[in-house]
Amino acid sequence: MTEHSAAPAEHGTPGSHGELPLRERKPEGGNPVSRAVSAIGLFLQQVMDELSKVVRPTREELVSYTIVVIVFVVAMMLFVFGLDQLFSWVVEKVFA
Repeated sequence: MTEHSAAPAEHGTPGSHGELPLRERKPEGGNPVSRAVSAIGLFLQQVMDELSKVVRPTREELVSYTIVVIVFVVAMMLFVFGLDQLFSWVVEKVFA
């Protein structure tokens, strides 16, 4: 049998010198406490990295999205209310 050596994948990040991108790193350390602290620090770094990618909506987009949600919720309320009234009427006619 031959063993295959797993070479680290090149991710094409400029200036990485063989390091993995931030989101693919794993905590390093000798003992469990230092690994836990490193894991928490890595997690917070990854959270900040992902938050920097968030695109926030403009005021106009936010207002339009809010109106769409309110209209949809009102439409669903009316639909469910209508079904409730219909089923109440059917049950009253069948069992009364």
